[in-house]
Amino acid sequence: MIRLPNRKNFYLIILIISMISIISALYIEYILQYEPCKLCIYQRLPYMAAIFISFIGFNYFSNDKILIILIMIFVLSAIISGYHFGIENNLFDELSACVNDSLDISNKSKLLESLNQSMPVNCKDATFKILGVSLAAINTILSVLIVIFSIRTLTYEKN
Repeated sequence: MIRLPNRKNFYLIILIISMISIISALYIEYILQYEPCKLCIYQRLPYMAAIFISFIGFNYFSNDKILIILIMIFVLSAIISGYHFGIENNLFDELSACVNDSLDISNKSKLLESLNQSMPVNCKDATFKILGVSLAAINTILSVLIVIFSIRTLTYEKN
């Protein structure tokens, strides 16, 4: 059986995982020059919140409400990234924010102007993969694992 760390160390682990996730996303975007789609940006928000909540949890580790908030954050992260993974694999329809249908081909000047602008990345296109796995899939798996271990930590300390 896997021995779980105490709750204070658990918050530190979540803090480190969240910081590595955000730094990796920024590295991929700005250093490797892969432009993220809208859902990729949205997937960063729960990790930013988790950094803040984990820091609070590290200092006030005996409060169960903080761990419950962290569980809710990563459930939201799993939903967002799971939806994004579903879009990449044609399981779900795209959001209107993901599709670029603002192209007006009836007006020549607007068409030329739109060609000069960079087109937003489509949510279906997984532009960056690690070992053939998209970042949305990795994020889904990571978020679900964090939820499982968070619930396990909460119930383990209750018993």
